[in-house]
Amino acid sequence: MKITATKDGPYLVPTGGRATVDGEVIEKAQVALCRCGHSQNKPFCDGSHKAAGFEAPAVTIELELG
Repeated sequence: MKITATKDGPYLVPTGGRATVDGEVIEKAQVALCRCGHSQNKPFCDGSHKAAGFEAPAVTIELELG
């Protein structure tokens, strides 16, 4: 699994098409998770990082599952 922290933006997490977050089923190929702390829709990104001026480097994290 590869998690990408985008430059000045959210974490992008692949779901394989389906994920459950706090009991909510998400049927998307990936979800964007807030890392700036300003989203009104946490844990998901709502684009608030742009207005907040959030700055952070891009990082890729690779996890070996199984």
